[in-house]
Amino acid sequence: MLPIKENIRARLEVVKADITTLKVDAIVNSARADMTEGGVVDQAINRAAGPQLRAACFEYVKREGRCFAGGACMTPAFNLPCRYVIHAVGPMWCGGEEGEEALLIRAYAKSLEIARVHGLKTIAFSSISTGFYQYPKRLAAQAAIQIAVQCLEIDPEFDKIIFCVYDDENLRIYQDLIAEGCREAQGTP
Repeated sequence: MLPIKENIRARLEVVKADITTLKVDAIVNSARADMTEGGVVDQAINRAAGPQLRAACFEYVKREGRCFAGGACMTPAFNLPCRYVIHAVGPMWCGGEEGEEALLIRAYAKSLEIARVHGLKTIAFSSISTGFYQYPKRLAAQAAIQIAVQCLEIDPEFDKIIFCVYDDENLRIYQDLIAEGCREAQGTP
């Protein structure tokens, strides 16, 4: 785990909430490569955004092709309270020996790059690849926090990176990992 300095910690947040209710610049959906109906979070986001979101995703695939693991793209948010939805495609867990960590980190990094390029200040991530794709939750959280910390260290433009979880297990994992990183930064065990 990377050490997390206090000025970085102040710009990280973990919430247990329905991601479709967050008033941020962008939420990040854990999407499928072909942007068709995915897991529970994807379904909730599409239901709340309205049919225009799925149509925008289909239009993206028609124009640009599939968005493979490690990639991301952005659409308007339509009926959601946020401005945009970033659709990040994480990897399927295959035991950890198939480059899954690099692909997951790349999906988070690409999402943050898209947000930065478009001048977005607040972004909320769902737990990419931990549902149907079965990426282990703790390993996924480590990757997410690692890339978020690195991004916040080099980019003062982000006001807040939020990890939005839907269960107590993920909430504890993220809280524990962030606390561990803060202790490391302070040099305490």
